[in-house]
Amino acid sequence: MDFMGRFVGGLRIDIDSHQMELTVQCDRDDIGPEWDDLRKHEKLVFTVKPWKKKRSLDANAYYWQMVTKLADKLNISKPHLHNILLRRYGRREIMDGQMIFLVLPDNDEGTRKADESETYHICPTSEVKVGKDGKLYRTYVMLRGSSTYDTAEMSALIDGLVSECKEQGIETIPPQELERMMEMYEKNWRKRHEKTA
Repeated sequence: MDFMGRFVGGLRIDIDSHQMELTVQCDRDDIGPEWDDLRKHEKLVFTVKPWKKKRSLDANAYYWQMVTKLADKLNISKPHLHNILLRRYGRREIMDGQMIFLVLPDNDEGTRKADESETYHICPTSEVKVGKDGKLYRTYVMLRGSSTYDTAEMSALIDGLVSECKEQGIETIPPQELERMMEMYEKNWRKRHEKTA
């Protein structure tokens, strides 16, 4: 059981046992059931440490935190889930006004490489052709990595992830906190692009 609180009433020494007694006031009002279970034990271990305000997450850190939680829930790897999300909510790579395509063997190994890749991101199409070697090859579309996303693109990616987390019963941050993170993302994105302009 964890809770935030403070010592009240100072430190008291019991006259009979010569042991210290501390009184704690906690900020939660819902610890009754947990406490009822714990008080059955003769001895407990208590840890007390100074409270420190948690550093607020930025949008990218929040994205990866939620990817980790959802990947664990779905029992798949983080790279695999990241690629799924980029395919569903991400953007295609465009060069000189054209999409970029590549082909991989249309087999389990090719699919695994496409799903688990961390250095490139690709989305399978329905196009499968027979190569000169007589084997089947599937065409993939190249996707942009999320590190290149502007605020609107990153917001769409996070919104999609949050929606899928909620479907799995995973707790997400309040909308106003997400809005604050995206405002910070926008400021940082503008700074980066002003430097490269």
